Amino acid sequence: MTASHATPPAASDRTPPNADHDWWRSAVVYQVYVRSFADANADGIGDLEGVRRRLPYLRDLGVDALWLTPFYTSPMVDGGYDVADYRDVDPLFGTLADFDAMIADAHALGLRIIVDLVPNHTSDRHPWFQAALTAGPGSAERERYLFADGRGEGGKLPPNDWESIFGGPAWTRLPDGQWYLHLFDPAQPDLNWRHPEVRAEFEDVLRFWLDRGVDGFRIDVAHGMIKAEGLPDVGFSTLTTGRRQVELLGKGRLPYFDQDEVHDIYRAWRPILDSYPGGRMAVAEAWAETPQRLARYIGPDELHQAFSFDFLDATWSAESFRKVIDTALAESAIVGAPTTWVLSNHDKQRHVTRYGDGPEGLRRARAATLLMLALPGSAYLYQGEELGLPEVLDLPDELRQDPAFRRTGESRDGCRVPIPWNGELPPYGFGPQGCDLSWLPAPATWGALSVAAQTGAPGSTLELYRDALRIRRAHPALAADAGDVTWLETGPGVLAFSRAAAGTVLTCVVNISGGPAPVDGYGDPLVASEPLTARDGGRLLPVDSAAWFERR
Repeated sequence: MTASHATPPAASDRTPPNADHDWWRSAVVYQVYVRSFADANADGIGDLEGVRRRLPYLRDLGVDALWLTPFYTSPMVDGGYDVADYRDVDPLFGTLADFDAMIADAHALGLRIIVDLVPNHTSDRHPWFQAALTAGPGSAERERYLFADGRGEGGKLPPNDWESIFGGPAWTRLPDGQWYLHLFDPAQPDLNWRHPEVRAEFEDVLRFWLDRGVDGFRIDVAHGMIKAEGLPDVGFSTLTTGRRQVELLGKGRLPYFDQDEVHDIYRAWRPILDSYPGGRMAVAEAWAETPQRLARYIGPDELHQAFSFDFLDATWSAESFRKVIDTALAESAIVGAPTTWVLSNHDKQRHVTRYGDGPEGLRRARAATLLMLALPGSAYLYQGEELGLPEVLDLPDELRQDPAFRRTGESRDGCRVPIPWNGELPPYGFGPQGCDLSWLPAPATWGALSVAAQTGAPGSTLELYRDALRIRRAHPALAADAGDVTWLETGPGVLAFSRAAAGTVLTCVVNISGGPAPVDGYGDPLVASEPLTARDGGRLLPVDSAAWFERR
């Protein structure tokens, strides 16, 4: 992986906001899907300069860090997760100079920057893969990837029964007869992480971005780089059983995920991260069949965090949330690291829609946010959730760009529609004034959800997020390690827990029952997702809502 790259900025321009090495333990991180955040050059596609211009908005929202989805050189078959050059910026998003200016401004505003690292696979346009195609079977160039001969007469069948996460077989045959592995799109060939050149290359990629001042990495498919020796069959497939192998993700063992040897990679990465000042960190997008196996990714000699996807997948019930929270907290106790909570991201349907869409879904989403932000640990927000954006379900098929759509009919495009900033008509200020371009169309109903429309509006979702994040940052009981979660006795369908520190007790109550819930005795209300109501001199929490209370 070689290319010409600009010299990194001076050390004074890439210093993290402060020297707190444990900042990530309680951080609120805002995920920026770069294509859909803000367009500065009027081409209808979000870019790094657009991110830079909107940094004051994120500072004022109250987040601590930004996670940027891939902006590297790419054919964009999978929205940038097919990387052709890990050390440069794709012209769609700007230049390395734009990145340097953006991170300097972010640090000046007290914001940290986490970038996405995609180590499981490259683009098929990557120089390594192009060299492998030219060199042919048995070459040293093919050793960097996972090429294999097929089975059956003339090798016409795939080497095994592995399936792509995006649907269909995980193998593609070349004209020379060999097959190559791609656990995602055929344009994303999997690397061979048992090859020392691959490991050395990515260690250098880490240093490249750390030298430019990044504060951390989100590791894409962190559980996937090592495949079981011999590439054994799973034992079932969609063709034979009607069940997709992806259904086992996070629930069972697959020979291409969560292999023990993957931890050797992270034990080699951790000293690199620790050698830089300011608490550089890494968070794993990892799926494992048990909390104990997921916990192995986290520790003083491996990664700092792993997403708690079970929280994202919880159903709208007190029992489901209680079980997920208890499991996640027990898991964090195993490794002595805080839990990382998330409700939405660029791969999942927005939680407003998952919880019911319309007014009901929005009420529940607002309540779930207060629940999440009251829990110990860090929280990851997905752009637009602070506006209460729903999933866009009616995108025309011809405009969808998710490669999974072509293979399964399922699409992640609905959560990737550019967010609305201002105005009454699409694309709502996504680009410069007068620009009406956006790579995906926003609904005609989003004017009322824009940043401008919600700013200063009492009761708006944006102001709810701002209030909650302001309180979370200032309140001693909401620090990452500010005491255990203490569950309180409640009526059916109501969750209540308290956290205490510095002589104050903060209680979070979530009402998932069939009627209003009494909330007397918890203290003074600090913030509520819906207005509390009065009854007989007391207070009631409406259905599908949450509130924080303080008692000294």
